[in-house]
Amino acid sequence: MSGTIEDFVKTLKEGSEPWLLLFDIDGTLVDTGGKGMAALQKTAVEVFGGDGPPLDLAGSTDLGILENLYVHFKIDATEEQTHRFFEAYHRHLEASLESNPADGRVLDGVIDLLEKLAQTENAQLGLLTGNTSLGAEIKLRHYGLGHHFTFGAYGSDRADRNLLGHIALERAFAMTGREFRSDQTLIIGDTPKDIGCAHAIGAKCLAVATGQFSAAQLEEAGADWVLGSLRDLTLG
Repeated sequence: MSGTIEDFVKTLKEGSEPWLLLFDIDGTLVDTGGKGMAALQKTAVEVFGGDGPPLDLAGSTDLGILENLYVHFKIDATEEQTHRFFEAYHRHLEASLESNPADGRVLDGVIDLLEKLAQTENAQLGLLTGNTSLGAEIKLRHYGLGHHFTFGAYGSDRADRNLLGHIALERAFAMTGREFRSDQTLIIGDTPKDIGCAHAIGAKCLAVATGQFSAAQLEEAGADWVLGSLRDLTLG
């Protein structure tokens, strides 16, 4: 499909084929005010004994972040160690979100958009996020968005974000009974890694400049469409 984002919206509302819309979380749906970073740093201190290297969270998967910590601390990755890390991380994440909740927020336009999409027959919502499945649940529950999403692909599935698209398609089929093609899939995110992930499976990407990257940077990275925020995605 080519054309403007308005053309896509018209197809979504009036077309005969369903579309799978896969949302990133951080910087796209919510801004946690740095609570995820704080939780990761506290976990690194608890599990590894130090802060670790500077963390680049923009579009990274939680498994990928942990792999970098293993390398930094020169620790062999084991299933037991990974379980210990994420158990501590989820505990710190929940506590971090509950402290000073005013530090974070649902981003502009998100609630209205999700509510309208829930009433759009040809729109099936899912997640494609670098968060672990439980981390995603914790964040979405905290911000009151969890009821919109029943499945997704997560940063606990693979370290490489580009491998998550096919997992999301498989889970969409398992959940809905609909076999969505890649060209019936739109990935919505705020980083170049979201764009790369979409194009890795031949999907479209709508990028929003609500995270660390400007609209110009997202356009340069190859997004199919770029908006200032999800408030600008008007379904009427």
